[in-house]
Amino acid sequence: MADPTYKRILLKLSGEALAAGQGFGVDNNRVHEIAAEVADVHRLGVQIGLVVGGGNFFRGVAEQAKDMDRVAADHMGMLATMINSLALQDALEKQNVHTRVMSAIEMNQVAEPFIRRRAIRHLEKDRVVIFGAGTGNPYFSTDTAASLRAMEIKAEVIMKATKVDGIYDSDPNKDANAKMFDTISFTDVLKLGLRVMDATAISLCRENNLPILIFNLNTHGNIRRVCLGEKIGSIVTA
Repeated sequence: MADPTYKRILLKLSGEALAAGQGFGVDNNRVHEIAAEVADVHRLGVQIGLVVGGGNFFRGVAEQAKDMDRVAADHMGMLATMINSLALQDALEKQNVHTRVMSAIEMNQVAEPFIRRRAIRHLEKDRVVIFGAGTGNPYFSTDTAASLRAMEIKAEVIMKATKVDGIYDSDPNKDANAKMFDTISFTDVLKLGLRVMDATAISLCRENNLPILIFNLNTHGNIRRVCLGEKIGSIVTA
């Protein structure tokens, strides 16, 4: 068995990835497919933290929330991430992977409160830790939550799973001549306004020299490939 390049990772999934094209809700088959890939990487000995978005249910900055108070809308988005976190936990445990869901908002009946040292201990005990409810604060995206949690657990890389192969200079779904970057600096991502993660998340990673690897989740086996160091996707570094 090949040795993984990374020992501890933070995997960022979008809520839409769990919807599998339905647009709303959780597609059971897709969640189990993703869980099987995560379990495969876990068996390599990689310690995995997971952050999942809530866009398949509710997004605080979406059109559906335009007439709402931003704080209330963001809290609804945080609760949406908890639904997805519990769905992932259930699917992972059906793969015989021990997991813990840790929430930034206290909800003791369904998840542990996020405590940094406890999260690291879970990882050391080979549990997959799913971080729900974003940062627990309004006005911050799950991208920012992923950056924050990655630094708190001392992850070596953020792996952001998307529906495209990497970072492009324009939308590859609209522009046939879009150019993909193999590597790009944090500064250039901000300067060019590329929609990799939001500016707060990129700035946090830049200040703490935490690389971000963007890859296509829809290609089966890609999570394993990037963990084994194959040249897939785009990487953002200092």
